[in-house]
Amino acid sequence: MINIRVMTMDDYDAVIELMRNTPGISLRDADSREATARYLQRNPGMSFVAESETGLCGCVMCGHDGRRGYLQHVLVLPELRRQGIAQSLVQRCLSSLEALGIGKCHLDVLKTNDAAARHWKNQGWQLRQDIDRYSFTRPGNENA
Repeated sequence: MINIRVMTMDDYDAVIELMRNTPGISLRDADSREATARYLQRNPGMSFVAESETGLCGCVMCGHDGRRGYLQHVLVLPELRRQGIAQSLVQRCLSSLEALGIGKCHLDVLKTNDAAARHWKNQGWQLRQDIDRYSFTRPGNENA
């Protein structure tokens, strides 16, 4: 049985280990303990983890800017996929955003992560063709 609950900082080490063991996930300095604590504090009750009998098996981090929602690090262990776990995690996030009056949500998928791209397309998410995302990173911290 899978239990989905709000992510806390007590989950940090298990979430990072899950990310390290999941193909297609990129860990950056922005995933540090301190940065994650700020993120969870800024977006209380909006990020979730999934637990199986053997431990943490999935997670999603969710936040917003007041207008749009954003999902990061949506993942489920490969051996437990296709059981609706990711869908349940994402639905919790979308419901949290909707409760705040936020009806649109974005997520990023690495261009090399074909499995994730197929998953999101099959879930009804739309690949944007009308925008390009640009990022700025302060010099000296290229892994941010």
